[in-house]
Amino acid sequence: MEFREQHAIYQQVADHVCEMILTGAWPEGERIPAVRDLAMELQVNPNTVNKGYASLQERGLIQNQRGIGYFAAPDARRMIRDARRDEFFADELPRILRTMSLLGITIDEIAERYTTYKKEGQP
Repeated sequence: MEFREQHAIYQQVADHVCEMILTGAWPEGERIPAVRDLAMELQVNPNTVNKGYASLQERGLIQNQRGIGYFAAPDARRMIRDARRDEFFADELPRILRTMSLLGITIDEIAERYTTYKKEGQP
């Protein structure tokens, strides 16, 4: 995982966890890596992972079962997808549309590229 300077590392850890849940690598209702294990894997301080997990727990995306560990919430995938869609439409899409307009890129060109992308087996 490569960290971006403009975002807090704990938030990037939380984003990584969300990505793993979205892709199905960490299924809903299943145990996710322990704080120390994920810290070692990502090469960050365990307190950083703990802070990321706390933010996800506050949002109801993961659950801590005392003495057992953290688990992806039963409806985590839908909640993550809904939140990310909202963020995309509010933040990213306006920038994309502006760039398309400036560069003269049409919706048809985007649709064609998207179709190719999906045919290549992309998620």
